[in-house]
This record gives sequence, C-alpha cells and structure tokens, in this order.
Amino acid sequence: MPELPDVELYRERLEALVVGQTLHRVRLKSLFLVRTAVPPLTEAHGRAIARVRRVGKRLALGLEGDLWLVLHLMIAGRLRYAPSANAKIPGRIGLAAFDLDGATLLLTEAGTKKRASLHVVQGEAAVDAMDRGGLDPRTATPAQVAEILRRERHTLKRTLSDPRLFDGIGGAYADEILWRARLSPVGWSDQVDDDGVARLTEALHTTLVAFLDRMRAETGDGFPEKVTAFRDDMAVHGRYRQPCPACGTEIQRIVYATRETNYCPSCQTGGRILKDRALSSLLRKDWPRTIEELEALRTR
Repeated sequence: MPELPDVELYRERLEALVVGQTLHRVRLKSLFLVRTAVPPLTEAHGRAIARVRRVGKRLALGLEGDLWLVLHLMIAGRLRYAPSANAKIPGRIGLAAFDLDGATLLLTEAGTKKRASLHVVQGEAAVDAMDRGGLDPRTATPAQVAEILRRERHTLKRTLSDPRLFDGIGGAYADEILWRARLSPVGWSDQVDDDGVARLTEALHTTLVAFLDRMRAETGDGFPEKVTAFRDDMAVHGRYRQPCPACGTEIQRIVYATRETNYCPSCQTGGRILKDRALSSLLRKDWPRTIEELEALRTR
C-alpha cells in the first residue's frame, strides 16, 4: 500500500502537473470504483483543478466550486500520468482515466481484488471528515509520541500503523522506523522508556524524510513510476534472510495472512527470534528462540 512518502510524492507531482488544468471528463472502466452517488461524478466534468491535498493515505483533488474527488489507492492502486489527451485505459488493470488539457491521469490496480475507491464530495469539510486524526510523524515531538504510545496498549508495529495515532504509516515504513529506533515490533507501546521515545521520535523524522527525499531525486520533474512497498534501499522490510545493514545479522520475519513484519534480531530484540503465528505453532518446542539456535538448526 502506498504510504506517506509515496502519497506525498504523488501529491507534489500532481500539484505541479495538473493544478490549473480542466478536468474534462472521467472515464470509468470499473463502476465499483465510485463509492458515492451524490454529487454525481459528472458534476466534476468541465471544472478546473484548484488544489491537491493528502489526507492520510488518500489523495484529494479540489475542483472549482469546492467539489472534491478523493482517491484511496489501497494496496495495489497506482497513478500514471500520460502526456497525451484521451489516453487508453490499460486493459487488465485499468480502473479509470481523468482527461485533462492534453494529458491523462490513469488509475490502475493490480490483482483481482479491486479495493481502490473514489469519493465525490461537496465542501472541504467533507474531505476533513475522512482524516483519521493521526499525528504527522515528520513533525512529532517526543512529548507527543510518548502520549500516543501510552494512550493505548498495543504492539509498537500496530501503534505505528494505526491511522488514528500516526498519519500515513503502514507496514513497510513501520518496519523501517522500528529498525532505526532499535525497538522490537512486538514490544508494548506503553512500556517504551524515555530513551526509546527519543529514538523513535528521531526515527519517525529521519526515516520518512530520507525516503521522500530519495524518491523526489529519482522522480525529478516526471511522475512516480515505481511506487512499491519493497524498495532496494530499505534496511529490513522485504529483506528476509538478507544481512542487516547495521550489524550483518540475517533479517527475520513474522508472516500473518498477507502481512509480514521484518526485523533484525540483534538490533531490535536482543538476539531473540520472534514467534511466527503459524510456523512456531507447528514446530512448538523445535522453534528456535535465538540466533544461535537458528544457526544450529540449519547446520543439523
């Protein structure tokens, strides 16, 4: 799922490329995409785009007359900018096309489960109502982070990924932030001491800003083409069994359904191998609890 750095980069490039253009029409390939009936989508046709906002993991296009198109890309939704009018909607993955002045903004979604959504709402207050209220992690203070951590008792991974608590963070960047902060993903949020709060606050700032800066440099004056939760420059996320860039220990993971948590045992859990909900239950007493036990199991 596109997270804060990805969505913010989309916002910046859309602001540069489409603000001031007229949205002539929206062509739908999937009627299920639109989740509202009033105002109708046709009300957007012929209006100029005045603003682009990021609302959590959503993108909001503000049109003349305070009409808004709010996109949620969900897991596999992506945007493409075609510098030609009435560009063809991609066959298998295409959902919609937004026809502009000599250009087309295309919405696609890979996979069979179509979860991306488009809401048409009147007034910015309706857009604000979609904001889950999470704190912007890039500007959070240690005091604010401490208050959030101690407000509810959850694992740190869940706390960082909760849009009511922190804005725009999902599984991928939660892994990266916790690795940089040297905190266990399954540690309890209300048990983080003041030193841990300081490390986490710094990690929130530096991780998200660093990735956004890299993406800006890669994109330049173009449009983001490779929005992914698995980047080669990530330290732990999606890097199972690869060496930790800080200490060289093999990255481990916990897999549950379609989600995974990646971590470094040496940097984050004191050398402990965390239990996988499925595999650890199967192996029971044979489940390795430390890096040393894991290595011994592999050399049998």
